[in-house]
Amino acid sequence: MAAAAPDFFADALRREIMRSEIQRMRVLAVILALLLLTTLCVANLFPSYAARIFNGGIPGWLPLAGVGPFLLYEILALNILKWRAARDKDFPRITRFGNALVETTLPAGIIITLSHYMDPQLVFAFWPPLLFFVFIILSTLRLDFALSLWTGAIAAVQQMILVLWLLPLEPWGNIPNETLLFHFSRTAVLFGCGVVAGIVAQSLRNQFENSVRAVAARDHVTNLFGQHVSPAVVDRLLAQQTDPPSEMRTICVMFLDIRGFTAMTRQRAAAETVELLNAFFAEMIGVVDRHNGIINKFLGDGFLAIFGAPLDDPAAAENALAASHDMLAVVETWNRARPQHALRVGIGIHMGEAVTGTVGSPQRKEYTVIGDTVNLAARLEQLTKETRAQILVSTAVHEAVQSDGATDLGPLAIRGYEEKVRVWRIA
Repeated sequence: MAAAAPDFFADALRREIMRSEIQRMRVLAVILALLLLTTLCVANLFPSYAARIFNGGIPGWLPLAGVGPFLLYEILALNILKWRAARDKDFPRITRFGNALVETTLPAGIIITLSHYMDPQLVFAFWPPLLFFVFIILSTLRLDFALSLWTGAIAAVQQMILVLWLLPLEPWGNIPNETLLFHFSRTAVLFGCGVVAGIVAQSLRNQFENSVRAVAARDHVTNLFGQHVSPAVVDRLLAQQTDPPSEMRTICVMFLDIRGFTAMTRQRAAAETVELLNAFFAEMIGVVDRHNGIINKFLGDGFLAIFGAPLDDPAAAENALAASHDMLAVVETWNRARPQHALRVGIGIHMGEAVTGTVGSPQRKEYTVIGDTVNLAARLEQLTKETRAQILVSTAVHEAVQSDGATDLGPLAIRGYEEKVRVWRIA
């Protein structure tokens, strides 16, 4: 079955990435707000506790100077992104890399600031370096492997630069947290987390892409064949990976019409008429589905069903005739349950060659069948009124189905045909 149109797929993916990015920035803004609130409370409400940790304490305004600008930046960036999303405008990819660089600089800024108020060794053992992992984890919501990898690389490089700048290191010292290898291993973990986050982001993106393709392909089937196609038929059509070809093929065509329904509508409200039709057609659709057919068109108070297309069915005639018997059984059950809404139907079935394929415009196409086979099946259904039969079939159907209990009505004149056509009535 044909894949999703490129424009549709690209737009769906772009919108999903924008929604995911908005969600990521909202989460990050909440985290920054909570971080700012917590540090302000500690610095201003618990000065003695802050003094024990920060070599005499920190100014009460310091959290505002350290975290506040990043929070304001995140709120501004979030509103810009929402503004662009509301106007269906993309967020340039290069800007995303710049945004990731600015955001991931926050932990580095906090580390530098705190290093003035406590031993730098303690700063790297404190919570600020852990913020790098928060940004790496949230980067998965960007649905972009490169952006997650970029975030991990920024975190790793920034931490290593800060270690080399703020700490006295020895390549092979006796104190582990003063050796280069100790801090390089932590840097490697940050970069590795960026790789893992990128893999997760790409996996989420692939899942979304596959979902969009599956939905687009299923919608494509629905657009071609209508909603009245059984799930089993849809799955088989999807498995073909291509649209049904335009071709001449042998099919079995069934027309069904509800007798006298137009007159019945004059006595009922429109809502009641539609409800009645929907309930009845729901029963008929189930019958057609069970016998490997599809309902190609609804025709007011009737429909056209096809057997043997778009999927091959060597038993198309047998299935069509079996479906017609089941339909009559359903009508009997219907009439017993709803005597005030009793219905009568006429069914015409013919088998032969017809042109099958998709017709329409680039905006709207549907699968259809064209040819004399379709016309004769329609005429047989109309002929049921004159012959007072419920099911009429052509000789082609009669010969294809053995022991069908048919009664030969002989050659009958049919409107639109110069020669008489031999017709069989099914009991």
